Amino acid sequence: MSETKEQLAALYRGYIDCLNAQDWAQLGRFVHPDAERNGRPLGLSGYRAMLEKDYREIPDLRFTIDLLISDPPHIAARLAFDCAPVGEFMGLPVNGRRIVFAENVFYRLEDGKVRAVWSVIDKAAVEAQLGA
Repeated sequence: MSETKEQLAALYRGYIDCLNAQDWAQLGRFVHPDAERNGRPLGLSGYRAMLEKDYREIPDLRFTIDLLISDPPHIAARLAFDCAPVGEFMGLPVNGRRIVFAENVFYRLEDGKVRAVWSVIDKAAVEAQLGA
């Protein structure tokens, strides 16, 4: 059975809450065992490892939904970030400076879970803040 737009949006909000809580034991409720990101197969364990690495590199990482569009089986979102990566971020020497940027991301769900993610981060916004 396919989710409605409202159900899909609620599921996505639960997924974001899971990420923000770093509740990795619950990640499988939201992420498909065969998940991929930008065409790269990760599986659930690789997806979790990617997120754990993100939190190590950005200890104050918080996913904030700025815009959410649900059109089953797809979700489009603009996520807002205000954080201070400890070292390099996207190859840029942030080194603990606070930066604000957005990520535009599309998801395809399968069996009620995130199966594919296509993501683009606004690197130009980070470069502008660093004077790069």
